[in-house]
Amino acid sequence: MPVIKHIFVTGGVTSSLGKGIIAASLGRLLLSRGYRITIQKLDPYINIDPGTMNPIEHGECFVTDDGAETDLDLGHYERFLDITTTQANNTTTGKVYHHVITKERRGDYLGKTVQVIPHITDEIKQCIFDLEQQNLDIIITEIGGCVGDIESLPFIEAIRQVKWEYGEKNCLVIHLTLLPYLHSTQEIKTKPTQHSVKKLLETGIQPDILICRTSHTITPSIRQKISLFCNVAKQDVIEAKDVDTIYAVPLSLHKEGFDLRVLEKLSLSKYKPLNMNKWDKLLQHYYHPSHTIHVGIVGKYTILPDAYKSITEALCHAGMHLKCKINIHFLDAEKINKEYIDQHFPLLEGVIVAPGFGNRGIQGKIRIIKHVRENHIPFLGICLGMQCAVVEFAQNVLGWKNASSTEYDPQTPYPVIDLMEKQKNIIHKGGSMRLGAHPCALRKHTKTWQAYKKENIKERHRHRYEFNYKYLAQFEQKGMQAVGINPENKLIEIVEIFHHPFFIGTQFHPEYKSTVLNPHPLFIQFIHTILLSCKN
Repeated sequence: MPVIKHIFVTGGVTSSLGKGIIAASLGRLLLSRGYRITIQKLDPYINIDPGTMNPIEHGECFVTDDGAETDLDLGHYERFLDITTTQANNTTTGKVYHHVITKERRGDYLGKTVQVIPHITDEIKQCIFDLEQQNLDIIITEIGGCVGDIESLPFIEAIRQVKWEYGEKNCLVIHLTLLPYLHSTQEIKTKPTQHSVKKLLETGIQPDILICRTSHTITPSIRQKISLFCNVAKQDVIEAKDVDTIYAVPLSLHKEGFDLRVLEKLSLSKYKPLNMNKWDKLLQHYYHPSHTIHVGIVGKYTILPDAYKSITEALCHAGMHLKCKINIHFLDAEKINKEYIDQHFPLLEGVIVAPGFGNRGIQGKIRIIKHVRENHIPFLGICLGMQCAVVEFAQNVLGWKNASSTEYDPQTPYPVIDLMEKQKNIIHKGGSMRLGAHPCALRKHTKTWQAYKKENIKERHRHRYEFNYKYLAQFEQKGMQAVGINPENKLIEIVEIFHHPFFIGTQFHPEYKSTVLNPHPLFIQFIHTILLSCKN
């Protein structure tokens, strides 16, 4: 049986350099050569998962089909590779210690002293090896954080052991680092990279390939200097120059010979020719669009765009397929009043009201929804965005002025959005929402059905509250229809206003399933409707 090859991606100098994008880009290149691959993320934080984190802390929480609340990098993996990740693709320090302590309490260690080495590192290695049960050629593992962080040390030690056990021909370490450019002296500085590699060497790991993030072209002399000081061959110093879109990174790295160096070092010489034709065509659509439109995203975490990463990327995917440049405008829900709407809306041609929790910014979202409904501006409401659309309709069309959601108004006389029955006795917050992919049956001859072109779909959820079914008849009499219903428990998953160009609210998160090569049909239909309205 062939040995599965392992590639580890580490980072230094600073966080947010783009380890996830590098890992996903490499995965795309290897996949395009015919290799069977998957990617996982090892996160050093002590949270079991990011499900209870404020998005300002860590960006959005990405949800998988099997209901895992994971790091946003798993979204990049799925978008680049068109694969479906699972709980097994994201491991945290919290998970690792939880598993080890549970084993210790059961007596699994037979009275031994439980230590970081070997018990914690063995648990980390087991998480890495668990993916080997799949039919794969290569597993790429991204290590979160920076080399030198105290939280990362057990993960770094674990991959040192894996490399020792598997051998250099079967295991590769790629280190991403920063080459800052000093404008005062007009030169690239290599010292941060040298120190980063030195920190990695102190843990017993020699990087095989260096990816150097830079805003300026690396000269041969700089490449030679990095090679000399970091014990890495000159041809293994790879430039990762800033690009206009993350989707240009795979081809940019390929031009540097990155994927070929990886294959040679892993003794995978019988590789197939690279086939990135469709990807490159979409990239050309991005660079040479036929149309430009402006879309507003309404939320309360707008100071950090990564809080809505999957939405912005889903818009990008749809735009690339429709040869349309989408200028995204983040609108702070807490600031929205009549003056704010008058200032921003002459420019906007479509609006998305984003997911969220709690009562902050709710009134601003409701004001926006009223405006787009009355002015026939294309609208997509996601999760809380759908719930706000239901509340707005109840207040301003049905005339129930005090209608609300029990999430932020427990005493409302019209609880048109209410806590799910199965959620009422839940105390613990982590991992306890309605999560993962659930089926939905679509009503025929609706805009939603026209988008999907099929009657049964499965979409990913992350919520506790739902449309209160007992009010459905009144809503439908006045024009808001339930066009998507869960066939198992009759939960209302999609609402739509028929006489509006595009007014759709989804309880699920369509953005989680959009990829570069397969954009989500609702985002395609949303952008297509805007383009049609612009022509008219």
